[in-house]
Amino acid sequence: MAKISVVIPCLDDAAFLAACLDALAAQTRPADEVIVVDNGSTDDSAAIALAAGATLVREPLRGIWPATAAGFDAASGDLIARLDADSVPPPDWVERVERRMAAADRPTVLTGPGEFYGGGRFTRWAGRHVYIAGYFWFIGLLLGHPPIFGSNYALRADAWTRLRTIVHRDRPDLHDDFDLAWWMQPGMTVVYDKTLLVGVSARPFDHWPGFSRRIRMAFHTLAVEVRAWPPLERLDDRRSGQPARPPVADDEAATAADPEAEGHRFA
Repeated sequence: MAKISVVIPCLDDAAFLAACLDALAAQTRPADEVIVVDNGSTDDSAAIALAAGATLVREPLRGIWPATAAGFDAASGDLIARLDADSVPPPDWVERVERRMAAADRPTVLTGPGEFYGGGRFTRWAGRHVYIAGYFWFIGLLLGHPPIFGSNYALRADAWTRLRTIVHRDRPDLHDDFDLAWWMQPGMTVVYDKTLLVGVSARPFDHWPGFSRRIRMAFHTLAVEVRAWPPLERLDDRRSGQPARPPVADDEAATAADPEAEGHRFA
């Protein structure tokens, strides 16, 4: 049996975090380690994490990627599973992750979609069948393999050891899951299981400014990735087994970063 760590970045999400940790406590196959990365919370998030028995890591650099990377670095498991603070995994989520990652094809990353809770019926339907499904379809075409959904995935620790110095881990202006998927190296695989669902909050659709910020951030992330490792070159390198070069400094992209983007998926 693999040792499984679950990493949860968190910023001022105490109530959501409590529900996520309760769901992890009810797993049929408990995680061996739960790590909550406090990204500068001013609410009770840190206290809730500690009360639930989670390991608390503090990351002062604000942003979903810096917080996620800090949690991955701290994880001691063979598999590193990833949830957001508002994710609610079903009771067999860890068990299913372990079983699928142990299959003969040994995927590098396993990911699945989200099922929205809260909001209206149409919002939940559109979130799953337009927003998330569109992400998997469009970005999958660009990548040549399934993308990664940040609220619901697991990767091998040895893959993170290779990727941690290649991805843009210190960039709060980038979608971490998109960036991680883009820099998957030749031989690394992503498996998408549409039945591996977790609950995710529909709050991104509550307010147009927050939702539009996510969309702008997605196109900004795409622009950064295309400059750093052009899509056709990336596909050729993956087919030929040529490892990627570490991303070069992109001062233009950093300057153009949306200062509000660091809060994406935290709000």
